Amino acid sequence: MAIPYDIPGAPEVLDRREGPHGEVVLRRHGELLQIIANGCFLMDTSDGRSERLLVDAARDTLDDRPAPALLIGGLGVGFSLAHAAADPRWSAVTVVERERAVIDWHLNGPLAAVSGPALADPRTKIVEADLLDFVNETSATFDAVCLDIDNGPDWTVTEGNDSLYSPTGLAGCARVLRPGGVLAVWSAQPSPEFEGTLGNAGFQRVRTEEIPVARGVPDVVHLAVRPG
Repeated sequence: MAIPYDIPGAPEVLDRREGPHGEVVLRRHGELLQIIANGCFLMDTSDGRSERLLVDAARDTLDDRPAPALLIGGLGVGFSLAHAAADPRWSAVTVVERERAVIDWHLNGPLAAVSGPALADPRTKIVEADLLDFVNETSATFDAVCLDIDNGPDWTVTEGNDSLYSPTGLAGCARVLRPGGVLAVWSAQPSPEFEGTLGNAGFQRVRTEEIPVARGVPDVVHLAVRPG
């Protein structure tokens, strides 16, 4: 996710839907596509650097195990998925997205320009579900989990998302991680409190990696490893 910069002209609404978690909107502003949820800017197609570095940070923190499997929480504009699918090291890439509208924008809408090749890759799969429900119910396990659902642990899109970054939510993430697996969480700003929560939840090697941005405070990726 990224904070938008000034673009002349008014944005054009391409689709607006009311879902179980509120309103989601796809807009075109100049050459950019933007996703807005409940009036909160989430992300656009301006760069994708943060999303790519989120996936790479998880990969680089892993040990040298062969053919790791990746779980991405949040489809967004598709940069994380596209970048992961372009990396032959990942044997499987599963994306969990709770908003049907976002999935449709990728399957049949303007965002197919970003994610089309990745969605055609047999290693990739899209699951329509709430991430917290998924990690607590699935029998699948992964070597890395990348979360790009909110603007960070301290800046969630909906109040219910707070639980994802709580000890209970992190226990669900740990549940689907294989021993030595990596949890990577994107945030628009550092969260020392969340670092402490990760440690208290039993994760090891907790650290925060900065992602430089064009202006303002750097984005960050919180990284943590499941023991084992």
